[in-house]
Amino acid sequence: MVTLENAILKASVSPKGAELQSLFHKDNSVEYLWNGDPAFWNKHSPVLFPIVGGLKDNTYIYNNIEYNLPRHGFARDMEFVKERVFGDSCSFVLKNNEDTQKVYPFEFLLRIKYQLNANSVTITYEVENPGAEPLLFSIGTHPAFQVPLIKGTTYEDYYFHFSELENSNRWTLKNNLIAEPVDYFKDQDKLSLNPNLFYDDALVFKDLKSTRISICSDKTTHGLHCDFAGFPYMGLWAAKDAPFVCIEPWYGIADSINHNQKLEQKEGIIKLESGGSWNAKWSISCF
Repeated sequence: MVTLENAILKASVSPKGAELQSLFHKDNSVEYLWNGDPAFWNKHSPVLFPIVGGLKDNTYIYNNIEYNLPRHGFARDMEFVKERVFGDSCSFVLKNNEDTQKVYPFEFLLRIKYQLNANSVTITYEVENPGAEPLLFSIGTHPAFQVPLIKGTTYEDYYFHFSELENSNRWTLKNNLIAEPVDYFKDQDKLSLNPNLFYDDALVFKDLKSTRISICSDKTTHGLHCDFAGFPYMGLWAAKDAPFVCIEPWYGIADSINHNQKLEQKEGIIKLESGGSWNAKWSISCF
C-alpha cells in the first residue's frame, strides 16, 4: 500500500488495480471513500480498462476472432508496478503480458497518477500504444463514497448536486447492456438520495451538461465535488441498500442489446494509433 499525505488529506493507493482505497480529511476527521465491506461491495475505486461496462455475451470480435472479457475488463484485478512515489503523489504502470493478450490482443501501457493538491486529489490516466497496430480501448472510474459521511446524518439527508441544469435521458440496462432511453431529468440540478434510486441498477447518462457532480447535505457543511470535464458518459450507482454511492465518469460504455460485438464498432471505443498517447484526468475535492 502506498500512502500519500499533505497538510489536509491522507490517501492510500493499492498496487492491485492501482486503486484508491482511502481518502481521509485530517482537519475534519472524515473518511470519504467506501470501506470495501464485502457484505455490500468489496471494491473502493476500481479502474475500468480496457472496457467499461458489460459486453454482449461477455464477448467481442476483433479481426474475426472472438474474445471474452468480464464486465469492466481486467485492470482492476491486476498488480500494477509502482513507478514513482513521492510524499503527495505517485504513479503506477500496467503493461500487456501473455495473459492479457489471450483475452485482449493489443500492446498497451496504462499509467495512473495520483496527486494531492490541498483538499483535492487529481487522478490522471495515460495510455500509450507501443504496438504496430491501432489500440482499441475504453477507460473509466468507479469511486464509491461513504454516505452518510457524518455521524448523526442519514442516507436520505444527502443529494447529488449537478453543476448545470440537466434534461438528460437515463439509459436503462438489461442484463448489464444498454437498452433504451427514458425521460429522467427536467431542468434539474439536484437528485435526492434514497436507496430505491438504484433498485433498477445504475443510472446511466450519455449527454450530461455538467462537468461536476457533488455530494451535499443540508444537515452538514461536509461533502465532496467530483470534477470530470471531457468524460462523455456517466454512471451513478450503489449496491442494494448499501451505505455508499458511486459517481462514475467514463470514456466508454457497455454494449447495447443490439450491438454486433465488433470491437471497432463499439460505442465510445477509443482508437489510438501506433506510437500514440492519450490522457484524461478527473478529481475529488473534499470539504
